[in-house]
Amino acid sequence: MEGFERLIDANINRASEGLRVLEDISRFSLNNRELTSKLKSLRHDTRKSMNGYAFDIIQYRDSEGDVGPSVSEKLGVDGKNDIRELVAANFKRAQEAIRSIEETLKIMGKDEVSRIYERIRYGLYTLEKEFSLALKPFVRIDCLKTDIYCLTAEEYSLGRDNIEVVSRMLEAGIKLIQYREKDKTMMEKYRQCIKIREMTYAAGATFIVNDNIELARSVMADGVHIGQDDLPLYAARQLVGNSMLIGVSTHSPEQAMKAIEGGADYIGVGPVFKTFTKKDVCDPVGFEYLDYAVQNVKIPFVAIGGIKLHNLKTVAEHGAKCVALVTEIVGAEDIGEVIASARNIMKGVNQNGI
Repeated sequence: MEGFERLIDANINRASEGLRVLEDISRFSLNNRELTSKLKSLRHDTRKSMNGYAFDIIQYRDSEGDVGPSVSEKLGVDGKNDIRELVAANFKRAQEAIRSIEETLKIMGKDEVSRIYERIRYGLYTLEKEFSLALKPFVRIDCLKTDIYCLTAEEYSLGRDNIEVVSRMLEAGIKLIQYREKDKTMMEKYRQCIKIREMTYAAGATFIVNDNIELARSVMADGVHIGQDDLPLYAARQLVGNSMLIGVSTHSPEQAMKAIEGGADYIGVGPVFKTFTKKDVCDPVGFEYLDYAVQNVKIPFVAIGGIKLHNLKTVAEHGAKCVALVTEIVGAEDIGEVIASARNIMKGVNQNGI
């Protein structure tokens, strides 16, 4: 029985620690009183529900003999890149720990206590959904703090479909992907977007759908990107609420200020150079508008339009921190190599303080 006692003791600690991390994020980062209260209550229930056995169980604790820390260190599984990954990891940590306690108690014949932990586990599933909704507005800007904004363009992808191309983008570490596809049926778009949503979620990447708000909502995308001729920004916001990102394509300072005043989360600035990926695109705006954006736009923006490896250095030297290279990436034989080259160019400019 000693193995069972140690298992329960370790998992009570594991679940409580995970819940404490979530409670602190809810309290100090989100300032969310309701979530904080619910998490605190669950954390206390996790410990108090074992009160009748707690003293006996702790006698079997053997922290020094635990092989777990060395295994985790060897596998390198503990790294987190942002607050979303931290939250997701700690919910899973708590849920898995509670499940382990629940199942072990059944083997030990303590069915009544096991059912208490079952209720705690289901409560955690509900709280995870509430937490993710509360977290969305706070990670909007953070998810746009990236160097490369990738878009799909199957027409230029060397015969590869969008799923394969997005897979290679994610393997290269891309954290922001927009699905832009004009010529497919709605069913084809939906099927691709469902798969891309699964892929981006697993990779901790942000997923944006171009133009189509209904499609973005139906696949639970992180955001939608609209152009000057699409649904007005205020109407789009009414449809998606505050939990979804909205990006707006802009081609002038006036359009930029209008988008910012209307509550856009980010804007596209361009086309910097002539581009052929969009059939109805306006003439290039050059560096004059990009320079204006660098000096005056306080929300995230992405420089886009005709940007290639050969002119990327100049774009970065003008102050662009986030850029979109569409055909240069999707049309590359080795997508990962092009992304790495683009990042090296961006890093070189930024490190030199230009």
